[in-house]
Amino acid sequence: MTREFTGWHMLALMLGGFGIIVAVNLTLAYNAVATFPGVETRSAYLASQQFEANRAAQDALGWDVAASLTGGMLTVAITDRDGNPVQAEVTRATFGRATHTGQDTVPAFTWNGHAMTAPVTAGDGYWNLRLELLAPDGTQFRRRFPLTAE
Repeated sequence: MTREFTGWHMLALMLGGFGIIVAVNLTLAYNAVATFPGVETRSAYLASQQFEANRAAQDALGWDVAASLTGGMLTVAITDRDGNPVQAEVTRATFGRATHTGQDTVPAFTWNGHAMTAPVTAGDGYWNLRLELLAPDGTQFRRRFPLTAE
């Protein structure tokens, strides 16, 4: 005796199959989000509350800051509104890849009269310089520079 295959049987098969697909995708999504490092700040809420004030203070400095990576030499050039070089105190600097924190290094910057330079070991590809400077008036200057090794 064979049973008749009805629409209810098909519905049960479809719901079971799609239930498995949804469960697997939710599990994968949860595990992916759980391993994401998140924003590069200790508290995203606090950073968002202070962002406009920090940006206004940085803009008031009138600095033009540029970073470059050429031949194993990392250069950070800062100029004021008049184009004169500015020497600022480096409070924190991290040089590394955006995706691999195991390769992060702390560059030892020296002032050469025009810019701050530091020797670094960088392979081919994309690198980041996360830089925090202290202006002579006490203003904190923070910026991330994407760089490409040549």
